[in-house]
Amino acid sequence: MFQVDIIEQCKQNNRKAQLQLYNQYCNGMYIVAKRFLKDTHDAEDVVQEAFIKAFTKLHQYKAEVTFGAWLKRIVVNKCLDLLKSKKHKLVELDEVHLKVVDTSHDDKWLVDDSITLNEVKDAINKLPDKYQYVVMLYLIEGYDHQEISEILNISEVASRTQLFRGKSKLQDLLTIKKNGTRY
Repeated sequence: MFQVDIIEQCKQNNRKAQLQLYNQYCNGMYIVAKRFLKDTHDAEDVVQEAFIKAFTKLHQYKAEVTFGAWLKRIVVNKCLDLLKSKKHKLVELDEVHLKVVDTSHDDKWLVDDSITLNEVKDAINKLPDKYQYVVMLYLIEGYDHQEISEILNISEVASRTQLFRGKSKLQDLLTIKKNGTRY
C-alpha cells in the first residue's frame, strides 16, 4: 500500500491504516524524542502524544513535506513543550545585543579522529540548553535556521549565533587538552 493511500485511509479514521502508519514511524520518532528527553518514559509519552496530535490534525497535512518530516516536527515541538513545562527554560539571548555571525565559511566541524560518537553525544549533552537545542536541531535533525527559529520561537539571527557559539563550545569540549584528557 502506498504512503498516500495509507494517509488518506488514516484521514477517514481507518484504525488498521493508523496502526500501519504508527508501526512504520514509532521507532524513528522515539529515537528523535530520546535525543531531547533523557527519560525513557517521557520519550514514550511524547511519541504517543505526537501520534494522537498527528492523527487528529491529519487533515492539515498537505504533503508539502514528507509525512515523516511533518511528524518529526510535531515530536520535536512536543519534546520542547515538555522541557519547558519541567522548568528547563530556553534562555533567549537579548536580540538587541546579538552580533550577526556568518557561519557559511565555517561548515567544517573539525574534531580528532579518535573521538567516538558517544563522546560527541556526551559533549552535546553538556552544552547549555540554548546551544544544545539549536545544535541538535541543526546537526542531528537537519533543520535549517528558518525552521529552528519557528520551532524555538527565536529569530534566525539568534539561531545562527547560538549554532556558532554551540559549535565553538562543542569543539572545546572535544579538543584534547594537556595529558590527553578532555573535559
